Amino acid sequence: MTSRGFKATARTSPEGRAVARTQTLIKGTNGIGTVRRTTLPGGLRIVTETLPSVRSATFGIWAHVGSRDETRSLGGATHYLEHLLFKGTARRSALDISAALDAVGGEMNAFTAKEYTCYYARVLDTDLPLAIDVVCDMLTGSLIREEDVDVERGAILEEIAMTEDDPGDCVHDLFAHTMFGDSPLGRPVLGTVDTVNALTADRIRRFYKKHYGPTHLVVACAGNIDHAKVVRQVRAAFEKAGALTDPQAVPVAPRDGRRVVRTAGRVELLGRKTEQAHLVLGMPGLARTDERRWALGVLNTALGGGMSSRLFQEIREKRGLAYSVYSYTSGFADCGLFGVYAGCRPSQVHDVLRICRDELDRVAENGLSDEEISRAIGQLQGSTVLGLEDTGALMNRIGKSELCWGEQISVDDMLARMAAVTPDEVREVARDILGQRPSLSVIGPLKDKQAAGLHAAVS
Repeated sequence: MTSRGFKATARTSPEGRAVARTQTLIKGTNGIGTVRRTTLPGGLRIVTETLPSVRSATFGIWAHVGSRDETRSLGGATHYLEHLLFKGTARRSALDISAALDAVGGEMNAFTAKEYTCYYARVLDTDLPLAIDVVCDMLTGSLIREEDVDVERGAILEEIAMTEDDPGDCVHDLFAHTMFGDSPLGRPVLGTVDTVNALTADRIRRFYKKHYGPTHLVVACAGNIDHAKVVRQVRAAFEKAGALTDPQAVPVAPRDGRRVVRTAGRVELLGRKTEQAHLVLGMPGLARTDERRWALGVLNTALGGGMSSRLFQEIREKRGLAYSVYSYTSGFADCGLFGVYAGCRPSQVHDVLRICRDELDRVAENGLSDEEISRAIGQLQGSTVLGLEDTGALMNRIGKSELCWGEQISVDDMLARMAAVTPDEVREVARDILGQRPSLSVIGPLKDKQAAGLHAAVS
């Protein structure tokens, strides 16, 4: 069962007062897996999924803001703000925030992506009210003090340095730049040393006020929980903070993206004194709303999603040219990426690239066998279900679905869509995606002659 969209106006009571709207989006079996959405006056959405058989709950708040919402001079502001919301509110110091969750054995964290940010806590079901209170307090009452900005700047610069010391991670940022150039999608989520050093408390506060109103937030909670109780506790926390001030406000719609310039046949090499060369060979993929994404998921799994995949078999099993090799997809509101990653000895770069390109060309031209497609569908279904066996994963699924698609889809429907993918659909998306001219990003200690030969891989 799938549920879509929002209404443009809030309901009112007979007295003319705006009231909360609650919908059952997915009806579970005996209450298990039931997903509900309540939209509060003020535009705050709350989605929950019940799982009575567990003793934990994960509570999260998703913000409709990511690094692609930054101007060049604000590079890294979204991630900087993520750090600062842990630094204290009018009610709690930074130590109080962490100590409250530590005292009950809870886990608390956050992450920033290109198009959204999420703050979450995982606790025993009996401690859910505490998690709700702490996370809501952070999101609505952060002080963003000058001294906290200065202290956290050092931590973020260390995080940037740590990422740059990991070429297997850094090469994906390089590939985004190779594909999207100096656009918001092409710039790193963390920002750069220069942009982080240039950010001030005042600019971050303005960014916070612009992007963290209730209409830009989705509250998600999963586990052994009661929807009505979660709604009451969240509403009380936001009203106490004075955050629900406009009863007629409606949630922002899912992001529809903007025109993105993508390149083809581009090569970027970052010289580093590393033991391995790290490379990503790829091309434009699909937007996350593209219905062909189910077929692309099957294609990606068969090409580089496991030990039986073509790339793993050809590069690692048969030739031992790499330890880690895989393919992946990234979908954004209006575009996407398909990439193949490998880490290998610098002397093996050209052999690895040749095999990758040969396999991509072969699949683009001839497609995959029915057996490969059937195996990939089974693998994709199994990994999807196994990946949803904890409350954190369930919270991520319903929160991201609400924010990015404005709908919820049941696990059974997801499995059915995967099973419905046909060999012809996979072959068609293979021609469309893999038939494009690729681009290439490489980090490693390549010599001049080796570097000069990289363009052959994308010609």
